[in-house]
Amino acid sequence: MKKITKLLALAMVLFATQSFAQTKLGHINMQELVALMPERDSAVTKLENYAKELEETMQGMQQEFQTKYQTYQQKNATWTAAILEAKTKELQEMEQRLQMFNQNAQQEMAQLQQSLFAPVYEKASKAVEKLATDGGFTYVFDLSAGGILFKGASSVDLLPDAKKELGIPASKTKPTQFGSQDAAAE
Repeated sequence: MKKITKLLALAMVLFATQSFAQTKLGHINMQELVALMPERDSAVTKLENYAKELEETMQGMQQEFQTKYQTYQQKNATWTAAILEAKTKELQEMEQRLQMFNQNAQQEMAQLQQSLFAPVYEKASKAVEKLATDGGFTYVFDLSAGGILFKGASSVDLLPDAKKELGIPASKTKPTQFGSQDAAAE
């Protein structure tokens, strides 16, 4: 009985070793891939334009508040109690509107960013999934997520193939700053 158990254990170890030997691993930096995609550049431009529009509106509201506040400071000593109360209330309401606008603007920016970038990430994920399936990879690790501590020589970088799959020129490099490209890519 002990011999059968030992043989069974040995067979399981051999099977596991052979299965692992057939495992094909790959890796990719998804952040870099997404940063190289033209769709990402378009999304960044739309997001920057919307942020500029919101900022201009906010500056106009703040300027109006500052003008009314300066008038309030200059004339509050000469106003009657009823006018002073009305002007104080008006300034408080304007300040609340400014805070509410700022809060809503941040939420809208987050929602817009999500809606603009979700299709970009989805397209990149589908390209990597296709490459993994076509290449027979068992696992593909995302280096940008920090989920890997060691990358062996047998691990294959899928970024060049993913760039080709998405029609991104091989010479294009990751932007150094939000919205700008390296000098090598220009």
